[in-house]
Amino acid sequence: MFAAPGNPGIADHATLVGIDPADHRAVVDFCTRNSIELVVIGPEAPLVDGLADNLRTMGFCVFGPNKVPAQLEGSKGYTKELCAQRGIPTARFARASDRLAAEAALADFGLPVVIKADGLAAGKGVVIAASEAEAMAAIAAMFDGSFGTAGGSVVIEEFLEGEEASFFAITDGTTIVPFGTAQDHKRVGDGDTGPNTGGMGAYSPASIVTAEVEERVMEQIVRPTIAAMAERGAPYSGLLYAGLMLTAEGPKLIEYNVRFGDPECQVLMMRLDGDLLELMHCVARGRLDQLPPPRFSDDAALTVVMAANNYPGTPEKGGTIEGIAEAEADGAKVFHAGTALEEERLVADGGRVLNVTARGATVGEARDRAYQAVDRIRFPAGFCRRDIGWREIARGG
Repeated sequence: MFAAPGNPGIADHATLVGIDPADHRAVVDFCTRNSIELVVIGPEAPLVDGLADNLRTMGFCVFGPNKVPAQLEGSKGYTKELCAQRGIPTARFARASDRLAAEAALADFGLPVVIKADGLAAGKGVVIAASEAEAMAAIAAMFDGSFGTAGGSVVIEEFLEGEEASFFAITDGTTIVPFGTAQDHKRVGDGDTGPNTGGMGAYSPASIVTAEVEERVMEQIVRPTIAAMAERGAPYSGLLYAGLMLTAEGPKLIEYNVRFGDPECQVLMMRLDGDLLELMHCVARGRLDQLPPPRFSDDAALTVVMAANNYPGTPEKGGTIEGIAEAEADGAKVFHAGTALEEERLVADGGRVLNVTARGATVGEARDRAYQAVDRIRFPAGFCRRDIGWREIARGG
């Protein structure tokens, strides 16, 4: 197994390859020289940029959608317009490609209102504005380049009341099967305070996604989306992650991710019983119908993100990390994200640095084990939230 570019965590399992996934020619050349049998594209940017298309054109087996279906994550406006066309439940919205149009559209929405950069913004291009002034400032920031090209257009949405949850489905474009649930914590601070991040922790399963809710999500949201992509000549293959708001009227789509989310993937992997590689290979070959449905443990899993100081702003890089082995001594798993080796020292090399993950009979038990592991890690230049899973624990989970 090879990982590009990889990190010190996956280096325990794979050979690291110094290739930038944005360099499609280099990826294709490496796969050709090494007779690669399956390519799993993890990040969203290479998917939106069409890496899967180029690999498939060269005859490689790929897990992950092509460029056009990847626009379900690459453009929030694309997804919202698809929802409008197919009657998929979602928040009322307006899409604007310039600042004046966006400011004019605000008049059609009450407060609070949600302002989103249309393109990829690493989970940070969302502002929930409580006042018109705040909304205007968010629009100005997006069109002024605060989120790079992601803010070239914006989506304005009504604010939905309810509780968020994450729903996953896996599909080869024809067969579609559920692939678990989770709930993540986007705000940087305890008590869901501060700016949005890419995720500060998560737990699985999310009990609020009942069997009835799951059925509605599959029939009203996921299946119509997959059908729409097929009808557009852009069949969807891979993992589809639906971010949901569970409202009084039923589940509504907030947005899609076109890959395993972070930190949701970590808790799903801790609960998955079975061979993930076989599953992904069957999806890539269009043979998902030949496998039984994925099985997940009845245990809960919870992950805590340890982030570098100043995240989600400009994170402090280079902070020394110690104690990983002690953290994993009692069955927890520490997934690496933004880490690097400097002269044999493990150091922070990104915003979200580690995902400290544990299982338990309940979310509360998984939470306790995860934080015990967190407290064994020595990372003075980092921080974490201390209340991951609080909603489920408050429900008695």
